[in-house]
This record gives sequence, C-alpha cells and structure tokens, in this order.
Amino acid sequence: MTTEMSLRAYRESDAPETFDVCVRAIRQTASHDYTAQQVEAWSGVDRDLGVWNRARATANTQVAQIDGRVVGFTDVDEHGYIDMLFVEPRDVRKGVASALLAWAAETARAAGATQLSTHASITARAFFEARGFVVDEQRAPIVRGVSLTNFAMSRQL
Repeated sequence: MTTEMSLRAYRESDAPETFDVCVRAIRQTASHDYTAQQVEAWSGVDRDLGVWNRARATANTQVAQIDGRVVGFTDVDEHGYIDMLFVEPRDVRKGVASALLAWAAETARAAGATQLSTHASITARAFFEARGFVVDEQRAPIVRGVSLTNFAMSRQL
C-alpha cells in the first residue's frame, strides 16, 4: 500500500488532532532531551482547545496528512518566523517535517521575508542545522515556571 502525504491549510476541525500531535511529539520524541518536569511544563496538557484553535487559525498554520490522518503541522509569519513545527512520533523520518519546512520557506519568501527563524528545541536543533539553519543564541525560556533550553536559529532564504 502506498501512502501519500499532502499539505493543506489548517481548519478549525484540526484543533484536537494538531494539539494531540504536539503533545505526543513533546512527550515521546522530545522527552529524550528534556527532564520529566520540563516535558510536563512544555506539553501543557491543560491548554484550552478553543485558545489552541484560535492561535493555530491566526498563525498561518499548514497541516500535513497521510491517508487523511494529521501527521504534522507548522506555521510561518510574514517575517519568516516559525513558531511551531511538530510531527507525529510514529511518522518521523518520512519527510513530513521537511515538506512542512519547504512550505514555510516558500510562504515566507512569497511574503517578502529574507530569512527563516525559529526557537528550536534541543531535539529539533539537528533537523534545522541539517537544513542550513545556524544557532544564533542558546536560550532558557521559562514555561509554566520551568526553565527549558532552546535555540534561536535562522537561515537565509
């Protein structure tokens, strides 16, 4: 059986699935690089789905699907900033993140941005570096009272 990935714009009905992808990616994939306390603070399972939906709907979010199932999502603003890029843990290494990043680059370029930037997790750092991003700064944001390490990264378009 051939599985085909497709990208499309975010819809309100995507809120539960995109939220679940985000939480699973943090709890399963990123948990190798962060403590249990950090994972709990970051995953934010107490987030309100309505607030999540409004944030995704206003953030120019793109959703990746395989066989109709949401397997990842990202966003990008007119300045080229990527706030979120998450992939379902069972679908990593299938080109989902690469396709989403390519969409973000194309969208940012069309909006007139000259670079892409993000705050990448420890886990995502290698992915972004492999695609031409450089670390501009190591950061330690506080999330729900817990310090997390991430990296301000950028790449010219």
